[in-house]
Amino acid sequence: MSPFATLATTITHEDIQKAVARGHGPNETPVLTLSAESRVKGYQSICLPLTTANWRERWKNMCIMPSTGDGGNEEVIAAEKEAEAWRKSPSFLLDEVTMTRLDEAEIVVAMASQWLQLDATDDWVRHDSGVALRQEVAYASYLNIPTVILPPPRNRSHVASYGRIVNDCLKNVPYMQFSVRLPIYDPAVFQPKESPLLKSDGDLSSSGASTPPSSSPNILIPGSSPPRSLRSSKAPEGELNATWEMWDVIRTLCDYNPRLTLTLDLTPPLPANAGVLNRWAAEPVQHIFLPASAFIANVKGYPVLPKGTQAFIRQSMIHRPTFILSGATSGLHAMGGESAYAQYVKHLEKSSPIVQAAKTNGTVEYFAQGYQDYLQNPLQPLMDNLQSITYQTFEQDPVKYRNYEEAIYRALLDWPDRERIVICVAGAGRGPLVARSLKAIEKSGRQVFVYALEKNPNAFVTLQARKTREWGSSVELIFGDMRRIDIPEPVDILVTELLGSFGDNELSPECLDGAVRFLKPDGISIPASYTAHLAPLSSSKLYNAARENKDLKSMETPYVVMFQNVKVLSGDSGGTGKRCGPKIQECWEFEHPRKDVTVDEKGLPLTNSHNVRSARLCFHIPHAGVMHGLAGYFEAVLYDDVGLSIHPHHKDYISEDMLSWFPLFFPFRDPLYLPSNSELQVSIWRLTNDRQVWYEWFAESFLPVASVPPPSEQGEDMSGPDASFFSCTSTHFAVPSPVIDAIDVFPLTEPRPRQASSDSATASSGVVKIGQTSLHNAGGRSSWIGL
Repeated sequence: MSPFATLATTITHEDIQKAVARGHGPNETPVLTLSAESRVKGYQSICLPLTTANWRERWKNMCIMPSTGDGGNEEVIAAEKEAEAWRKSPSFLLDEVTMTRLDEAEIVVAMASQWLQLDATDDWVRHDSGVALRQEVAYASYLNIPTVILPPPRNRSHVASYGRIVNDCLKNVPYMQFSVRLPIYDPAVFQPKESPLLKSDGDLSSSGASTPPSSSPNILIPGSSPPRSLRSSKAPEGELNATWEMWDVIRTLCDYNPRLTLTLDLTPPLPANAGVLNRWAAEPVQHIFLPASAFIANVKGYPVLPKGTQAFIRQSMIHRPTFILSGATSGLHAMGGESAYAQYVKHLEKSSPIVQAAKTNGTVEYFAQGYQDYLQNPLQPLMDNLQSITYQTFEQDPVKYRNYEEAIYRALLDWPDRERIVICVAGAGRGPLVARSLKAIEKSGRQVFVYALEKNPNAFVTLQARKTREWGSSVELIFGDMRRIDIPEPVDILVTELLGSFGDNELSPECLDGAVRFLKPDGISIPASYTAHLAPLSSSKLYNAARENKDLKSMETPYVVMFQNVKVLSGDSGGTGKRCGPKIQECWEFEHPRKDVTVDEKGLPLTNSHNVRSARLCFHIPHAGVMHGLAGYFEAVLYDDVGLSIHPHHKDYISEDMLSWFPLFFPFRDPLYLPSNSELQVSIWRLTNDRQVWYEWFAESFLPVASVPPPSEQGEDMSGPDASFFSCTSTHFAVPSPVIDAIDVFPLTEPRPRQASSDSATASSGVVKIGQTSLHNAGGRSSWIGL
């Protein structure tokens, strides 16, 4: 198994100068020397600035011009001419780049000039930064460098300009990956500094600005809070959201281009809020920038990371990132030396629960290697005959069949001690449930006869072979569709495995409508019932995968997916009046056998209308995010308290490490932005006609508000000519900010009883609609399951 994490080291300009001073062979260069040394130390790649300080100085002299009072009009005119010539034909001088040869760039992750300000307040600085970035990208493409790390966005007000320029680079260079460097937390909220563009050594002209800032991210948030010390109270959601909000704008402007990734910068301290950190699980993280300054010394003086950062890095292994170590040779920690940092990252990799689960035989993660975030079309069990390899895959699940055996065993023990019990396995496949039934029969000591029913003619051959070799006269095989054929006698226990990832999405209700007629009036169905569950999901990877075919059908098809790079956006309860439900909510339930269905003389339902379902669910969204789809799960009661579950909160104690089902993903054609503390209402329908069953889904988003009571409820008439505009009944006040963390909002107080005083005016809470999706798969136009 390939490693989950790879390591890179940062090469600075100082490192290159030291390599030059040491000297090198005639065919060597400083970069080749440093690359070879890095490989010997165990690094798989090096992170190297593409340009030198000479390039920064020339750009500054061309684009950041002094006023005529400082340098004279001739100097300004000359600089302008040089800048215009450069804008017309951008190019480097030899001493402005760190590499010139293809072999130098073989293991390089290039860093574009981190001082470029693609989102600067000044129009010309933004423009010329964009020209410079395109020049650097063109040179990196010339050297066949696969990945360029972009300078961090700094200014929320102009981040759209940043995204536009990056999108232009993506279109001009068709193969290169671009990674946006972002700190998870904004260091400026602790020690805000005056923007370098506003502070200068002298009077600057309006066509430029002062010295470009350093590479350390320093984000400007409009309307941010006043300065605080490190001992200050919990940060508002607006500050915690700042970098993610900018990333969301950038990737949206770039149309979710899969070649646009993230380099998370862990230089600033991480927020303690788990909900804020978890959102990065759904984003395309390619690199994690980890400087030596992020480490602390343990009692022996070795570098270790704070516990919160440890947990975040262990969780980040789902991305299989490259960790870019910086400052490892600075001697910041007394013990361990340079290798201690890499060893510690490898230790976190080995101790990550994600890595351990993937390497442990028998776990879902081990079984699903290669299927993570891979979209699979659900089965069409009635229209198609499954291949033997498909049966074999499902039969590898020991948990499902162990639970089925236990359920059958308990049902046999609870059944009255008659001379003969009849079991029918409907949809026997290659026979795993028949074999488990026989084991349960043997364990129970009851006298039982088994019918095995199967419609797949190919699988029926396998059943005949197993009957000859293993089962003998204890099993009778019947070929045909359970909805249309009859069996020799009524049965006491009906056993089926027709469940799908959403419970009913492989037509278990419709199939069992035909099979429950085999049951005696007091007969037992295994499973006895099953429920479908939903949650709002964020995943740029799944969204891109679903829209890869660029057609309507692909965005209106539910897919079976082993989730990995995803984030469930909802929280437990919350919302206006605590009206929202849990994080994952139940949609509907099916029970078998049903006694309320109108049937014909053969015992079959007259129509399929009794299997129509609908649900309207309300979710609380505590942290801002983008919804790309819905996650679907199921739970089933087999018999008594024996069940099956892929519900994330229940599966570990109902059917831990069950392999047979991955969740279902209902994609949305267009992402829906959900602010912090918002509410999401999801409507979903299971619909049917004579030939098909299909799902339709739709969502709306709302933001809580407080509204002024109507004038009739106020003690004083405010509708006269002098009344304030704000007294209008349709006017809302005290609207919570969309970027306020629901956890940070002041606690909701119990409403006070309305006083009889005529001068009292109370506010009522409500919601205002802020967005919606389209209705997906209307009429089953894109996806359906055939009857």
